[in-house]
Amino acid sequence: MGTMQTTAAPARAVEVGVGPVSFDDLVRVARDDAPVTLGDDALSAIDRARDVVDALAAAETPTYGVSTGFGALATRHIPTEMRAQLQRSLVRSHAAGSGPEVEREVVRSLMLLRLSTLATGHTGVRRETAQLLAGLLTHGITPVVREYGSLGCSGDLAPLSHCALALMGEGEVRDAAGTLLPAADALAAVGLAPVELAAKEGLALINGTDGMLGMLVMAITDLRMLLRTADVAAAMSVEGQLGTDRVFAAELHAIRPHPGQALSAANLTALMADSAIVASHRTGDCNRVQDAYSLRCSPQVHGAARDTVEHAASVAGRELASAIDNPVVLGDRVESNGNFHGAPVAYVLDFLAIVAADVASISERRTDRFLDRARSHDLPPFLASDPGVDSGLMIAQYTQAAIVSELKRLAVPASVDSIPSSAMQEDHVSMGWNAARKLRRAVDGLSRVVAVEVLTAARALDLRAPLTPSPATGAVVALLRSSGIEGPGPDRHLSPEIEAAVGLVQSGAVLAAAEDVTGPLG
Repeated sequence: MGTMQTTAAPARAVEVGVGPVSFDDLVRVARDDAPVTLGDDALSAIDRARDVVDALAAAETPTYGVSTGFGALATRHIPTEMRAQLQRSLVRSHAAGSGPEVEREVVRSLMLLRLSTLATGHTGVRRETAQLLAGLLTHGITPVVREYGSLGCSGDLAPLSHCALALMGEGEVRDAAGTLLPAADALAAVGLAPVELAAKEGLALINGTDGMLGMLVMAITDLRMLLRTADVAAAMSVEGQLGTDRVFAAELHAIRPHPGQALSAANLTALMADSAIVASHRTGDCNRVQDAYSLRCSPQVHGAARDTVEHAASVAGRELASAIDNPVVLGDRVESNGNFHGAPVAYVLDFLAIVAADVASISERRTDRFLDRARSHDLPPFLASDPGVDSGLMIAQYTQAAIVSELKRLAVPASVDSIPSSAMQEDHVSMGWNAARKLRRAVDGLSRVVAVEVLTAARALDLRAPLTPSPATGAVVALLRSSGIEGPGPDRHLSPEIEAAVGLVQSGAVLAAAEDVTGPLG
């Protein structure tokens, strides 16, 4: 599962206050190891809420999450002398994940988002507990979280419990160097001491949508970049297949005013500006009436994808501004609620998996047209040097097709599934964690499909010589050539070149090369 690259400097700390964490700050903490501090406003809010919890814990009347059991066991009143054991038992029993380790950036994002909710003053934890969570992030200590265990309701219970376990000095973690070691040893090595969780704290640390939300924010960040890169790939394909740029005129897209469509069409126009290849067939004797849909309708598909991503971003923004816990501290009381249900996040995670599959699908169709002499307008079969002896890029398209087929399976929604749990107390769940996990695979797959299109289109543009591509697409071709991805010639080991192209797409280098010519694309 690929991780998109970032170039942000990690030195500046991210301060967590009572307001929402921004997309950029989440990415900086998750991917660039930015240290984390708690703002004075957050510490004050935490202290106020803790006073409320302490008062309720001392009262004779039971309060859910403070002096009772949990879930289906909420009817039992827990005496004061057993409440520390209650918190330890909750975290230990809920840290029940299984499977491979979840990526470091995902764990760091969910830790940051849990800290953000603690900072709102609606959970009732003590300031030392919140500060220890910030300390783990700052020192690069990452609890081991397993792939399976969350149903996306009552929050991402198992993943967050593995993180809470580390605060207790238990379980396994990886230090900043990636070494696996016991949590107690990792804490001691950086001068941190574990906490003994007090009333309400165990539940407050594990009851949130933080895992699925962190993965959503990173997917949105990656897709925003990849969809602009897909416009670069599409421009190279339209150009290399002697397509027309007239269908991307602003006046045509103004009469169907979807904002993403207009942005994508404008990008294609800018990317193909001053192309000698396009100019070569912009004459009255050209018998081309209409290009294939995969060329002509690129802005419609890429634009719809952009609009869906922005809808998901609006949902993510609301969730970032939320305090997800049950029960929550409101004023001088604690109230039960259902805000931990992951449905709002799960739905858009599934929407974005559909987006990734469809954008990859149209990219693969554009690529395939290059390889078929009947449709490529006089390019050699499979762009091979000596067709028959050489197979050219035949199997690169197979690789694309295999990924697109997988993306179609990943587009099947997880959020329509629900399996009852907790003795039917939790009888409808979101499966948002599962939706997020498959979206990460889908985003990685999309980047690989687009990379193969870029690699293929670059070879085709070379084969159009002596006609020259536009300055923008030419810059992308030059980037590939300077990165060890050779131009047309006899067959060679292709996998390393595909992986190099994937790296250039995922790092943002392909997009940056084009934007160095065009300026920022929309």
